[in-house]
Amino acid sequence: MVSDDVNLTLDGHKVAVTGTNGTVVRDFAHTKLNIDYQDNTLRVWVVNPKKKQASLVNTITSHINNMIKGVTDGFTYRLKIVFIHFPMNFEVRQNEFIINNFVGEQNVRIAKLHGDVQVRVEGDDVIVTGANIEHVAQTAANIQQATKIRNKDLRKFLDGIYVYKKE
Repeated sequence: MVSDDVNLTLDGHKVAVTGTNGTVVRDFAHTKLNIDYQDNTLRVWVVNPKKKQASLVNTITSHINNMIKGVTDGFTYRLKIVFIHFPMNFEVRQNEFIINNFVGEQNVRIAKLHGDVQVRVEGDDVIVTGANIEHVAQTAANIQQATKIRNKDLRKFLDGIYVYKKE
């Protein structure tokens, strides 16, 4: 059942959900499932399913529920900035999150921002918000991965940016 504040459109296997936080579009043509939308009710089913097809029905339903939640409430990932040795500087430019002076390095570390996400730095937190959970999660993972420590003792060098809360 789809709420009244959400506009869901179905074009073949392409589902578009529009709400207060924006629009999320996904194409489920690769699934070979039947998708039907009538009277504010979305139905995903398959005739005589095999085991993988039956589990795929629940997966696609969860994806669509995440799309609806994203355009109504949105998704937020909070990352904690941790530095002991050298203070880091941050900058958001177009579709990049730029990290300067990570562990005293002269080179700049860059994390790619996916899709339509907003990234802001508040104190020692980096907050990533958006309507599409996949774009928000991938952006948060890119930021965390950009500050991964290599060739040092991880027990001693704890510097980095780490995801600590998903909302």
